[in-house]
Amino acid sequence: MGHVEHDQAINNRVNGSIISLSDQDHWGVADRWDLPNDGYGDCEDIQLLKRKLLAERGLPRRAMRMTVVIDDRGEGHAVLMMRTDRGDFILDNKTNAILPWDQTGFTFSKREGHDSTAWLSLGGFTSPIATAKR
Repeated sequence: MGHVEHDQAINNRVNGSIISLSDQDHWGVADRWDLPNDGYGDCEDIQLLKRKLLAERGLPRRAMRMTVVIDDRGEGHAVLMMRTDRGDFILDNKTNAILPWDQTGFTFSKREGHDSTAWLSLGGFTSPIATAKR
């Protein structure tokens, strides 16, 4: 199996096994980033688990960036951006499809920088590339 099949299998497995639950309902706090070890988690937690599993499969950590988008309902949402030589692809807990970033319909707000400590503003552009080069 190639990388894409691994990515797809992990995306499907995590999406199917973690029950989406807001941090407020789960922990009584507005926002908490953590691995969904008890089977419940919000979008950030679900993407963190995917990143962990993909890294364990040998995917370079620097190729996977936590990314904040505005979804089709105008709400903030976290996805995992995979940077590949064929472009940037998005893993999302709302769908099992792994789509190129420009086919998701999302507005890209910000993503992790290269060192994972700083966040890079994407300024509401619909292109993570255009902004990354600014």
